[in-house]
Amino acid sequence: MLNPPAAAFSAIADPLIAGILGLLIGSFLNVCIYRMPRDLSVVRPRSHCPHCEHTISWYDNVPVLSWAILSGRCRNCRGVISWRYPAVELLTGVLFAAGFVILGPTPHAVKFCIFAAIQVALIFMDLEERILADEFTLGGTLAGIGLAAWDPPSAGLLSLFLSREINQRVLALTESALSAAFLAFVLWAIGVLYRRVRGREGLGLGDVKLVACIGAFLGLSPALLAIATGSVLGSLAGIGYILLAGKDARTYELPFGSFLGAGALTVALISPGHYVL
Repeated sequence: MLNPPAAAFSAIADPLIAGILGLLIGSFLNVCIYRMPRDLSVVRPRSHCPHCEHTISWYDNVPVLSWAILSGRCRNCRGVISWRYPAVELLTGVLFAAGFVILGPTPHAVKFCIFAAIQVALIFMDLEERILADEFTLGGTLAGIGLAAWDPPSAGLLSLFLSREINQRVLALTESALSAAFLAFVLWAIGVLYRRVRGREGLGLGDVKLVACIGAFLGLSPALLAIATGSVLGSLAGIGYILLAGKDARTYELPFGSFLGAGALTVALISPGHYVL
């Protein structure tokens, strides 16, 4: 057990290190958010200005700081650099730090950080392009299931029907997989029903895959709460935007995945004792 000074230092240093790592990962997420919907490699070429395609030097690629120093403009052509870049970096850093503050330096915190990075990428990708990349939705689902086996959650609904003699890691993996499959099926069925009743698309397959990812990480009950939270947030924001911008409610495409992600992160942060992490 750490002595008081060491414990105090760890309480400050761990979230700080996690936050810095989050800033760096946020920088990479920005690359994914821009390139994946355009079917571009996230590895090559190096980061460059989308206006003049000038390669960005390392000192102009420091998370948040470089954007602020350059006043949100490219050093070479003075083209405007979207606010999304520092927003993603800062949000990822804050979430990583918050995970270690709330959960401590534990595997739970590491797992939350992975989940947070996935959701931040999907939130902004859906906002900008109305696309939820399979690399994050399906890849995130597999990651959530795999991490459940590595870091078993508290007993869930499935444990009520299965023998206690079953290996807990196997049980955790099974619960995670079934939660993902069940939620994806339910949302898919709702989308099919909506299309038949209204005659138009209401939910995309990207949203279905995203719900599977959330279920794999959070488990069934917290994921249902996350979906409900995201639905309420999306409804309020959508109605407000339609009224303020004068959009046609019948044709406006709400970035529902963004609100699902926001709901999932909210539940994961405010109810750390009740989800899979």
